[in-house]
Amino acid sequence: MIPEPEVLHYDFTPNDKFLAVASDGIWEFLSNEDVVSMITPFYIKNDPEGACEKLVKEAVAAWKREDEVIDDITIIIVFLNK
Repeated sequence: MIPEPEVLHYDFTPNDKFLAVASDGIWEFLSNEDVVSMITPFYIKNDPEGACEKLVKEAVAAWKREDEVIDDITIIIVFLNK
């Protein structure tokens, strides 16, 4: 079975700071607001790798609290206007 991807179109503005593209392993237990609040300190430090590591760590912890298995966890973060 091949899942149907969710595709959204968005026009970036000069106020946009970063783009996060992630598998459902991130979004299952972390809200958009959670993700933004975790990425923001790393954006300030210009550390996208650190932001990815933080989100993966938090997603794994959430999965362990909520379920017996852990789904795939993949994330790409792009800092804009840096």
